[in-house]
Amino acid sequence: AAAGTGKTRTLVHRVAYLVEQGVPPERILLLTFTNRAAREMLERAETLVPGMGGVWSGTFHHVCARFLRQYGSSLGYKPGFAILDEDDQKKIMGQCVKEHVKQVKDFPKKEFLLKLVSDAANAQRSLEQVVQGYQTKMALDAPLVLAVCRAYGEKKRELGAMDFDDLLVYAYLLLKNHPDVLEAYQERFRYIMVDEYQDTNHAQYAITGL
Repeated sequence: AAAGTGKTRTLVHRVAYLVEQGVPPERILLLTFTNRAAREMLERAETLVPGMGGVWSGTFHHVCARFLRQYGSSLGYKPGFAILDEDDQKKIMGQCVKEHVKQVKDFPKKEFLLKLVSDAANAQRSLEQVVQGYQTKMALDAPLVLAVCRAYGEKKRELGAMDFDDLLVYAYLLLKNHPDVLEAYQERFRYIMVDEYQDTNHAQYAITGL
C-alpha cells in the first residue's frame, strides 16, 4: 500500500488486539526498519491496551543479533561476538587491500569494495555474480577484487566478528541449517509482523519466509 494509507496504524492495532485477546506479548515478533519505529509502535499499542513489555521488537538486524547471541555457537561464534561499525569495516578492508594490492592508488576504493560485499549479502548472491555485474559498467580486475573481498570475510572470521550484513546472512543460515533452532522460534513466535514489508531486501524476505 502507498504511503499514508495506514499500514503502520493497522499493525499497531493488530498488536493491541492480539494482546487484548489474550495472546502473550512474548509470542509476538514485530520487525521494523528503525528501532525508533519499533518503540513508537509499541508505545502507541500500549495506549490502546497496556502490557506490551514482552513483545520482541526491533530492526531485522537487532532481532537477528539476538538470535545469534543465543545460538551463534552453532556457527562457530561466541555469544559475545563483536558487531563491526562502518569505521571498523573500512579499517579491515583497508588492511586487506594493502596486503593484496601493489598499486593501491589504481585499485577501487574500500567503500566500493564494501558495497560489493554488502550487495552480495543482501541479495543472497555470490561475490562472483556481483562483481561480474559491475564489470559490464566499469573495468575491474575481477580476480584481485574477489581475493580482497574474500580476505575481508576471512579477517572478520578470525576476529570472531560480524558486520551488519553478516547478522542477516548468519541468522538465515542458522535458521535454515539448524531445524531445532528454527522450530524453537517458530513455536515461540505465533505472530510475526513486518512494518514496511515492501522495503525488505532479499535476505530479510528469506528470513521471514522460513
